[in-house]
Amino acid sequence: MSISFAVLISLITQGAETSQSLKSDIGSFFPFLDAYAGNSACPLSYLSGTWPDREAWRKQGRNKMFELLRYGPKPAPNDAEILETTKKDGYTRYLVRYSVTSDRKTEAYLLIPDGLTKPAPAVLALHCHSGFYYYGKEKITETEHPPKILQDLINGTYGGRPFADELARRGFVVLVPDAFYFGSQRIQPDSMPEERIAGLKKFKPGSDDYIRTFNMYSGRQEELTAKSIFAAGSTWPGILFQGDRASVDYLLTRPEVDPNRIGCMGLSIGGFRSAHLFALDPRIKVGVAAGWMVTYRSLLFDHVKNHTWMVYIPGQEAFLDLPDVVTLNAPNPLMVINCSQDNLFSMDGMKAAESKIAEIYSRMGASDRFRCNYYDEPHSLKIPAQNDAIAWLEHWLKSGVSL
Repeated sequence: MSISFAVLISLITQGAETSQSLKSDIGSFFPFLDAYAGNSACPLSYLSGTWPDREAWRKQGRNKMFELLRYGPKPAPNDAEILETTKKDGYTRYLVRYSVTSDRKTEAYLLIPDGLTKPAPAVLALHCHSGFYYYGKEKITETEHPPKILQDLINGTYGGRPFADELARRGFVVLVPDAFYFGSQRIQPDSMPEERIAGLKKFKPGSDDYIRTFNMYSGRQEELTAKSIFAAGSTWPGILFQGDRASVDYLLTRPEVDPNRIGCMGLSIGGFRSAHLFALDPRIKVGVAAGWMVTYRSLLFDHVKNHTWMVYIPGQEAFLDLPDVVTLNAPNPLMVINCSQDNLFSMDGMKAAESKIAEIYSRMGASDRFRCNYYDEPHSLKIPAQNDAIAWLEHWLKSGVSL
């Protein structure tokens, strides 16, 4: 249930007042940073004024985001290949590899439902972070004989059901790519100095102990990787989002896909990626963003520590807050999924983001095209939430509704 936009300012103000009376993780630095964040009018927000030409507004907002993301590599060649084919119950799983830039490739699972007689709706399924770098696509796709450490993650975060396969069984073509820094795009230990990876040699590659140690090393390496990306003149989100758009490019080469019926869905960093893919790529008609929709200012008081280096876009808050960004594709249908026990965010921050998005859809006369659901769970996308998200995608991508 959406709250009124008038409550948004109250929530932010109350949160700031409460925060001022408590001790912050960043101590005496918090008040001036919070005050500075509060000065942003987000001038490219749809709520900042009158925008008689929505397409001009979208173009301006997207152009500013691409400027801030600072990643425009040379185009990728069309060099996709199928590495493996596995028949599953109701669909076929293909392991594919394709270039995302002229000098980087990714692997992905492509799930094709049985019995297709014409191009079908498609979903780009985006995996989580979870401090688990060794695997990417395998976190949300069924695989044979997953190691215990992977199955434990699937059980705890996804209720034991990887959602990509459920989408395929419901008739969607599904593409599940590895993101930069995960799975087939993870950092290669043999390319690093010996002292940084020495502990890995104690364990058998692919064993639970090896994977656990690799994940620990990769987590420590995030800060250095982020600094290096910034030093190279780019941003980590810029690299992530470009890779996701390249995956849409690949998806559109498949004859099984209806190019006018493509959605995206993800949890956590996958939800963050899904929100931005929906916002920045007009080829995406329906979005589901789970576990990452909040106002940036609400993170300042003791929530920044909960998050990866992968979510920082320097300078963005001067133009657009996160809920402003995700609405750059409004009034196309958007579902946001939050968890009431999610300690990665404050409830005030999640509610304020929901209110802002709801107000924008309302002003566009499309309130029915935005939904925000809350589940009494910690940070996760378990089966009830999955089912609601899939029903949303089915309604908008398979019912013949005009998009």
